[in-house]
Amino acid sequence: MIEVSVNDRLGKNVKVKCLPSDTVGDFKKILSLQIGTEWEKIVLKKGNQVYKNHITLDDYEVGNGFNFELYYS
Repeated sequence: MIEVSVNDRLGKNVKVKCLPSDTVGDFKKILSLQIGTEWEKIVLKKGNQVYKNHITLDDYEVGNGFNFELYYS
């Protein structure tokens, strides 16, 4: 299990526990349960990179303590 932080730039910082083998889409579904937003409307970024739903967190080298920026589409 790893713990990943998600910050929406408005003061909301959520920590999500997941597996490195989870896809970004799976991660969004877990996150959506915690923040009450539909997972399809969540966009995860870090800098200029937008994370695609079908790629695993491990492939993106997301590890314990990683911080995503949360946007909405």
